[in-house]
Amino acid sequence: MIVLGLAGGFDPVYESHFDFDADLLHDAAAVLVKDGVVLAGIEEERLNRIKHTNKIWHQSVQFCLKQAEMTFADIDQIAVYVSEPFLDASLKQLRLIKSEMADVEDGRAMYQYLFKREFDVDLPRHIFTFVNHHLAHAATAYYMSGFQRSLVLTVDGSGDNVSTTIVDVNGNDFKTLMSKPVEQSLGFFYLDVIRFLGYKIFDEYKVMGLAPYGNPERFSDLFESFYTVLPDGDYTLHREQIVNLYQELAPRRVDQPFEQIHKDLAAALQIALETIVMHMLSHFQHVTGHRNLALAGGVGQNSSMNGKIMQSGIFEHVFAPSFAADSGCAYGAALYVAHQDNPQLSFKVVDHAYWGTPTLSGRELFESLHKWSHFVSIEKMTDRAGQVSDLIIDGKVIGWVQGRSEFGPRALGNRSIIADPRLASHKDTINAMIKMRESYRPFAPSVLDDYVGDFFELPEAQYQFPFMAFVLPVKANCREQLAAITHIDGSARLQTVSRDNNPEYWELIDRFRAKTGVAMLLNTSFNNNAEPIVDSADDAVVCYLTSGLDYLVIGDYLLTKLQWNHEQMSHLVPALPKSARLIQEDCYRNNQQRSSQSYIEWNYDKSSRQEIANCMHRVLHMADGCTPLSKLCDQAGFKDQIETDIYPSLMELWSARFITMSPRLAG
Repeated sequence: MIVLGLAGGFDPVYESHFDFDADLLHDAAAVLVKDGVVLAGIEEERLNRIKHTNKIWHQSVQFCLKQAEMTFADIDQIAVYVSEPFLDASLKQLRLIKSEMADVEDGRAMYQYLFKREFDVDLPRHIFTFVNHHLAHAATAYYMSGFQRSLVLTVDGSGDNVSTTIVDVNGNDFKTLMSKPVEQSLGFFYLDVIRFLGYKIFDEYKVMGLAPYGNPERFSDLFESFYTVLPDGDYTLHREQIVNLYQELAPRRVDQPFEQIHKDLAAALQIALETIVMHMLSHFQHVTGHRNLALAGGVGQNSSMNGKIMQSGIFEHVFAPSFAADSGCAYGAALYVAHQDNPQLSFKVVDHAYWGTPTLSGRELFESLHKWSHFVSIEKMTDRAGQVSDLIIDGKVIGWVQGRSEFGPRALGNRSIIADPRLASHKDTINAMIKMRESYRPFAPSVLDDYVGDFFELPEAQYQFPFMAFVLPVKANCREQLAAITHIDGSARLQTVSRDNNPEYWELIDRFRAKTGVAMLLNTSFNNNAEPIVDSADDAVVCYLTSGLDYLVIGDYLLTKLQWNHEQMSHLVPALPKSARLIQEDCYRNNQQRSSQSYIEWNYDKSSRQEIANCMHRVLHMADGCTPLSKLCDQAGFKDQIETDIYPSLMELWSARFITMSPRLAG
């Protein structure tokens, strides 16, 4: 049986017709499964280049079909991560607002309409199966874990009007023991508090990294008024009390430095979350006797919490995928449908997620890279692992692109930035010059699976951590040596690397081990703060050119930056991403004066508007994706301003990914 799993929104990338908030229908993805085995899977953000995109799954569906060499006629079922009654009710409300949706009578008709609009294909109503949101979360973690029997905890912001479930799973029987409504959402509770830290939705993981710098006792009394643990593993939140934080601090501005009070608040929040979750799990483990636990939902990506659960000893085995948030529901919905159709499908551990875009190779890769030859030198390596390990030992920071890209939000060695885990200076260098993010943010270690016990304090019977889902203590005698990956509290979010699942990455780490005695590399996602993880070779080159990375390795090729300036830049072809808007306003700026001002913004983010010069607006307005910058400036009458006005602004917009710059010249 072939099942296509879907997660995500309704809008094409160039529209915001449905105007959903960021917390709805985010992390679009598609996964194609045959008889319970993944053929292909990718998050839409890797392809449309919008972080946490709530746009439709257009490119990800096309990718899955192309990768599997299939058409829509080959698909038996399409699994969607929402219950049919909830979707039908939501569409009734939508039809009141969007009159043009009046003919879309229910959820099945909606998805028929979407597939017709996106792919010009007519699909029958019966091909769609709708899986409750939290059931899809639970299925994601459960079917990947390989457990036959398990307790499953799902925690997120909201889905199908539910925010938390405790599920007793045996085979393909999912029995919900407890569920909590959206009003009791731990995801929204966390979000309510982090707004006092100047953060918003999708920044939760940053607060998790800030928490070890703080003292939770400073806010312990206040946090006691925010929630109450109840008998039988239950809890209640008092979110209306969170405004009382104003008694202690004003909300931090985005440009304001972090003070100790901010760190203390982050620490208190993390403790509160862990306290509530441990209360639930302790009770339901006692009631059910389960020794296995699987975790999912957006809050299930809190790897510090996951590590505490694992270390508690409540369960013998704890599993969490790297894609516990909504993109994983595409996988969970597909696997649930597959197993319900065929209960005899085996329960095997899924120990990797290399389901995405393959890295180009051979002549095709060389030609793709050669387009950038005015910006980089390109060297074919005969001993990739040996040469790259030497560069890492020499203190260099490398962009590393190999094999198929990872499904989910974490780089697992195929689209990674890698470096020496022993150099403490890498913490500042990579955060500031490459990732362009907060200085406190930690980095993960990738360690060979045979050596993980040499460096980390592991719970009994668990030594495989392929998904970077758990924070565990670094052994005390290793912390000074592993300065770049050891967080302030002596922990690290580790990933184990298997030779079977990732031979290229394993070989590199093993060569580094042979030369240094350390079977590990620093690993962080290959992107900057403005974009998702890179996917294609072009994505990687652009990130390399607009960051402080020392070298880029794609396949067997080593790329080194050349000296370049506005002259080389003038030969590139600028274009607007489909989700970008150019705006020019002519309005009053005060009571007496009116003027024209130009902006660029994203159609999905009302807070993204960035002011640009009127000359830049004119150049970008003329950009057609074929004409190089020099010719555009000449046509617009700004040829003499390329170096002084156009070039600096373009570099800023390119680094922020508001525009694309391509070496493809007009024919």
